[in-house]
Amino acid sequence: MSTQKLTPGLAGIPAAESSISFIDGQEGILAYRGHKIEVLAENSTFEETTYLLWNAALPNQAELDAFKKELTACYALPEELLTALRALPKGGHPMAALQAMVAMLGMVSPKCDLKDSAARHQTSLRVLGAMPILIAAFERVRAGKEIIAPDPELSVAGNFLWCLNGEKPDAIEERIMDCALVLHAEHTMNASTFSCRVVASTETDAYTAVSGAVGTLYGPLHGGANERVLHQLETIGGVDNVKSWLDAQVAKKSKVMGIGHSVYKTKDPRAYALQNLARELFDARGTTDLYATALELEKHAAEVFGARGVWPNVDFFSGIVYEKLGIPTDVFTPIFALARTAGWLAHWREQMGDNKLFRPGQIYTGAHDATWVPIEER
Repeated sequence: MSTQKLTPGLAGIPAAESSISFIDGQEGILAYRGHKIEVLAENSTFEETTYLLWNAALPNQAELDAFKKELTACYALPEELLTALRALPKGGHPMAALQAMVAMLGMVSPKCDLKDSAARHQTSLRVLGAMPILIAAFERVRAGKEIIAPDPELSVAGNFLWCLNGEKPDAIEERIMDCALVLHAEHTMNASTFSCRVVASTETDAYTAVSGAVGTLYGPLHGGANERVLHQLETIGGVDNVKSWLDAQVAKKSKVMGIGHSVYKTKDPRAYALQNLARELFDARGTTDLYATALELEKHAAEVFGARGVWPNVDFFSGIVYEKLGIPTDVFTPIFALARTAGWLAHWREQMGDNKLFRPGQIYTGAHDATWVPIEER
């Protein structure tokens, strides 16, 4: 009989050493390479943040320009990939399409020498460069529209909106999308990042590792939560119904999506930044019932849950912002994947730097010394 004690979900058990990001859930701190998320959200871009995550230092202007040029060169998708993308079932979820396409990207890309840092860098660029184009292209294909070629003059955020809508985004749209990507780029050893590192530890390539991470992010307890927040707000049915709806949820001990986080015991620092983005967007473009409902729900939820250290998380506001930008609900999680690819690849690169195969143990709860019974006697 084993005397080991199980920690469900490996909660709080260190799985790796990493210098990529840091969280203090009690104080509400999230930092990438020592830089607090509030500062990055206000001052950085997604490309600059990615450079920071991958290189452990902020770039100077020449380094950033060179990095952008490298990434831009990876926007164009191989024709084999576009053909396969058009053949995907149009009724499938975009996350399933993205997982399949990232894996297939590896099939049409040069083999990566995992021992060569330059080769790892080029592979990272190919994966990240393809992500916004793949997501937008599948959305256009399933809507019966032509795939739009990326514009090398646009940022990752700008290209995503351009390839999705066929219209050049204005300054506020591009900046809000860019900031949302910065906020979602990295978050220590979450489920999808752990999945990425486990796959990477087998010494497979980044395409396979990121494909595994995409599959992990798909679940509603991880990346899928922002879709459920929007559905929840629609279900409430307006500002006047918020208090009674929340009271009923509390009475039933039902989960309120977008409220609470497994790590943060104060308001998610990313939620502050996204709330500011939402305010700016709705002030500029006009409010909606969903936005008003969200603000009212946040107010009443603070009265009910605040004393317990349960506050809004990043998912509470992200879906509202994306919906206002005209993005379909089931594309919200792929946007999360696009952003988090920067962090996943930082972890893939770090894992490859000093790799050890993940092989956790288990606590066996089955039978011992079972008696074999011939099949005719069973």
